[in-house]
Amino acid sequence: MMESRNVVFTAPWKAELLRQPVREGGLPPGHALIKKRYSLISTGTELACLSGNEGWFSMPRTAGYCCVGRILECAGDVRGFAPGDMAYYYGSHSEYEVADTSGLFVRLPEGFDARYAPLVRMATVAATALRVSQITLGDYVAVVGQGLVGNFAAQLAGLQGGRVIGVDVSPMRLGVSRKCGVEHTVNPNDGDAAAKVKGISKGLGVSTLIEATGFPPVIKGAFDYVAPKGEFILLGTPRGDYSANLAEVLTRSHLAFSDITIKGAHEWKFPTLKAPHSRYSIEGNTELMMDCIMSGRLKVEGLITDTIKPEEAPEYYGRLRADRDSCLGVQIDWD
Repeated sequence: MMESRNVVFTAPWKAELLRQPVREGGLPPGHALIKKRYSLISTGTELACLSGNEGWFSMPRTAGYCCVGRILECAGDVRGFAPGDMAYYYGSHSEYEVADTSGLFVRLPEGFDARYAPLVRMATVAATALRVSQITLGDYVAVVGQGLVGNFAAQLAGLQGGRVIGVDVSPMRLGVSRKCGVEHTVNPNDGDAAAKVKGISKGLGVSTLIEATGFPPVIKGAFDYVAPKGEFILLGTPRGDYSANLAEVLTRSHLAFSDITIKGAHEWKFPTLKAPHSRYSIEGNTELMMDCIMSGRLKVEGLITDTIKPEEAPEYYGRLRADRDSCLGVQIDWD
């Protein structure tokens, strides 16, 4: 029987590499057997899962967010894919996996570097913020948080015509953002960030704020960056307890002199697959992000800061818990 090395969250703050059996032959309808090449660790979502505080993630469970791998075998009813194809999908940190091809399951374009394929999900997540925004040519846009999602959101806002300000407390991440073409960067640890953002935006504040951290104190403070009649887009998932006067936030939206519009931009806002009734879909965004990366419109050099082997993963999650700002993109190499 074939076995797979799987990264399993077995209890809060406990990750293990376990060998588990793999189903061979007699695949369920619509499924394919995949041998992984790379999978990407999503530090925000996965650390939240590992903490035991994500209600949808029960333990023990194989972790994982997105991956790319080679098809070894297809069920008889699978069309459009064949053994040998490289496929990108929302799979787990596992050496082998039986994947459902009827969901988001995309053949890697010819010439696409497999190392960068898992980054596509982070770009697709970021694209949601741009889809709901009103950014037009020349608008000032601030993106708070310059992790992978925030970096891509900043790049995409620039492609949409915005004059972009990346905000983060990590000098390393801000440096990567500048190399990716983000025009301005601000580190709140270096002084009054709101004053610096307003200075860059000629004293007005930004017309669009994309919040990519999900950290409630940061969310609250970021309202100070936004100009009257601007939009505040919640891209990062808010997590953690936080005590504050909610009226201070809500009045920014309620009062006529500020009138800030608050928008949600969760990834699953759109349907998974392309459909006539929906202008946007995760599938369509995925194909577009692949094209942007292949064409060089989205920069990916330098976004993968750490590549580890499966055996290193359990210890690596401990490092991420202690200091996740020391890295940007972390991928597992399954070869």
